[in-house]
Amino acid sequence: MRHRIAVVGSGPGGLTFARVLHRHGHPVAVLERDTGPDARPPGGTLDLHEGLGQRALDKAGLLAEFQALSRPEGQAMRILDADGTVLRDWRPRPDDRANPEIDRGQLRDLLLGPLDVQWGRDVTRVVPGTRDGVVVHFADGRQETFNLVVGADGAWSRVRPALSSVTPHYTGVTSVETALSDVDTRHPDLARLIGDGSVAVYGVNRALVAQRNSGGHVKVYAQFRAPLDWHTNLDLADVEAVRSSLLALFDGWAAPVLELLRHGTAFVHRPLYVLPVSHTWTHVAGATLLGDAAHLMPPLGAGANLAMLEGAELAESLATGSGDLDETVRAFEEQMWARAGRWAGFTTAGLERLVSPDPTEALALFDEVQPS
Repeated sequence: MRHRIAVVGSGPGGLTFARVLHRHGHPVAVLERDTGPDARPPGGTLDLHEGLGQRALDKAGLLAEFQALSRPEGQAMRILDADGTVLRDWRPRPDDRANPEIDRGQLRDLLLGPLDVQWGRDVTRVVPGTRDGVVVHFADGRQETFNLVVGADGAWSRVRPALSSVTPHYTGVTSVETALSDVDTRHPDLARLIGDGSVAVYGVNRALVAQRNSGGHVKVYAQFRAPLDWHTNLDLADVEAVRSSLLALFDGWAAPVLELLRHGTAFVHRPLYVLPVSHTWTHVAGATLLGDAAHLMPPLGAGANLAMLEGAELAESLATGSGDLDETVRAFEEQMWARAGRWAGFTTAGLERLVSPDPTEALALFDEVQPS
C-alpha cells in the first residue's frame, strides 16, 4: 500500500522533496499557504554547493538544467574597508562550479516543473497519533489525514509544535534589505563596485553587503547589532525615514559605499532569528521536519542547501527503501541532526565574526573559507 504523504511549504526544501518523490512515481501533496507562485517576491539569490544543493538537484534529475540557468561568475567576492579600500577581490576560475548562484525565483520555477502544488492551503496545526494517521488542520476549517507530514514551512513552522516546543530566538543582529534595479545602466559606478558577484564592507558591529541577482538586479543588506525594538520611534513604512536612519548608522563610511543605501527603492526589516544549534526532538510517528523548520540558522549560505539535500534524501529513502515508514523517518532524522548541528555551529560562529566589534574578524573568516 502506498503511503499518503504531504509536505507543508513550497520553498526549496519542500519542492525538492516533492520533485524527487515525483521522479520516483510517488504522489505527494504540496500544501502552500501562498495563493500562487508569484503571490510575494521570491527573494534574492542562492549559491548552491556542489555537495549539498547541487547534489539534491542531481537526485531530482535537474542538475543540467540548473547549470544552464546558474551564474558561476556570481561566486566573485570583493571585501572593502569602511573607508572604501579594497581588502580582497576574489574571482572564480572560468570552470569553477563549486557554488554558482541562481535567483530564488528561477530555482523555484525549475523545481515546480510538473508538480501540482495546492496553493492557498494555510495549515494551522498538525495532530499526529490519531487512529487514521496525521491530521492536518487548515485555516478554512477543513482537515485532511496523511500517513506522513513533512514540515518544510520555515522559521515559524506550523508543523514544528507537533514535534518540538522550541521556538526561534533573536540573534541580536538585524538585517534591513533594499534593492537596486537595472544597476548597469542606472548606476554604473555601483555596478563596478559590486562586480560580478558580491561586495561586502565591514565595520564595528555592522556590515553592508550588496549581491548581484540576474537581470541587473542587486540586493543590498545593512546588518547591525541592535535590540529587537531598535525601530520603536521609526516608521518602517517611511522609506526616507529608514534611509536617513541607516545613513546615520553608517555615518563616516566611504561615499561610494553609502550610495548603495541612497539609491535603495524600499526597505524590508529582517531581524535574524535562529533555533538552538543542536535542536532535536523525540521522534513522533507520522511527522518530521526539514530545513529552517528543523534547524533555522544564520543566513550564511547553508540553509537552503541543507533543506534541499534533506528533502532529496528523505524522498529517495521513502521511494526506494524497505517500506517501513517510521524507521525510514527515524534514520533520516538522525542523519539530519548530525549534519545540521555542524552547520549550525559554523554559521552561528560565523555571524558573530561577520558582525563583530572587530572588523578584522570578518576578513579572517573570509580567508579561512575562501579557496585560494
